[in-house]
Formats: sequence, structure tokens, C-alpha cells
Amino acid sequence: AYQVLKDVGLSKMAQQQSGTLAHGNQKRLDIALALALEPKLLLLDEPTAGMSPEERWETVELIQDLWERLKITMLFIEHDMDIVFKISQKVRVLCYGSLIAQGTPEEISKDKRVIEAYLGEET
Repeated sequence: AYQVLKDVGLSKMAQQQSGTLAHGNQKRLDIALALALEPKLLLLDEPTAGMSPEERWETVELIQDLWERLKITMLFIEHDMDIVFKISQKVRVLCYGSLIAQGTPEEISKDKRVIEAYLGEET
């Protein structure tokens, strides 16, 4: 258990009650709890929701680091396109439950259907 806390940067807070942790650290603890089960696939639903900008990017770095070190597949749902484009290898875009595009972040950022549905008008 201590190793998992270390993996997510919480080893110094191991004796602290979870309810007293800052919001970003509570999200890290959520990830640690999932990793404790040694999954082959880690599902993350908006892992940076409600975080300050600094916490968001620290969490993005954590997710990237965990992916590289643990070699597990990660699937995450995220509405912040900056985050999606920064850490994704493949992106699938849904609109009202229907798949409208899939590809690399670069391909998705140029897809007219995605631009119209989520990114706004091209400039």
C-alpha cells in the first residue's frame, strides 16, 4: 500500500485522514486506490475536475508518469481539450452518444465535425 501512495506522491501523507486532504490530493488518492488493485486498464472519469490550474497540470504529469512507468492502458473521459491533446495517443469523440471522430490528437484537432461540435469555429 505504501508503494502505491509513493507512486502518486502521497507517501508523506500516509497517516493523514483522507477527508483532510486537499481536493487534488483526494483525486490522487482515488487513483492510488484504483492502482492498488493492479489493473490492466485504468478508467479515469474527468481526473482533473474541480482542480486549480496548477493541480490540473500536476495531475496530467502524474497520469503520464504512471502510464510510462506502469505500462497499463488508461482510458479517460475529459472535456478539457488541452489535457486531451496533451496526453492522449488516440482520441474518440462522442456527440450525443454517437461516435463522430477518432484518431490522433492532431487529426482530431483538425476534424471539422469536432470543431463544429466542441472547439468552435476555425480561425
